[in-house]
Amino acid sequence: MPIRTCQFLALLCCLCLQSLTAKEDVYLEPTLFIEQSFESAPEAKVLWLTKDTKAAIKKVFGKDYPGLRIRYWQSGKRTAWILEEIGKVKPITTGFVIENDVMLSMQVLIYRESHGWEVRYPFFTDQFSGLELEKGKRLNKKIDGISGATLSVNALTRLSKLALFLHKEVTE
Repeated sequence: MPIRTCQFLALLCCLCLQSLTAKEDVYLEPTLFIEQSFESAPEAKVLWLTKDTKAAIKKVFGKDYPGLRIRYWQSGKRTAWILEEIGKVKPITTGFVIENDVMLSMQVLIYRESHGWEVRYPFFTDQFSGLELEKGKRLNKKIDGISGATLSVNALTRLSKLALFLHKEVTE
């Protein structure tokens, strides 16, 4: 193989590897999120996902949720959840605080995608405050999207429905 072809292939491989290793932006450490969500951070609890719970999650979330359990934190009627969902190709780690079946806040904790990072800003996340589930699987208000971040917006909207559903599961 000619040297120029080898050099071109090596450069092409480097560029491909660089695009696969998108950086991970940590906006808020998950442990700090939990500490900020409660007056004094409670111990973590575990919700085991039974066959019936998984079936109900699929109706709300729109697809199967991987795993056998989900970790959460609870103090009285307030719960905090740290959940992940794929944006385009990488997971978005998101924190939710819910009290009395109403979402108090949603924060993007870790973002790993190369596009759509605008979903972390308050102009977007603030619209999740006050969300509730209607009829068990629909949000009570529409979430406005962001041009160029549709997949991330959809992922966070699905996660918010899941967090509200899970809150009801552990508080009722």
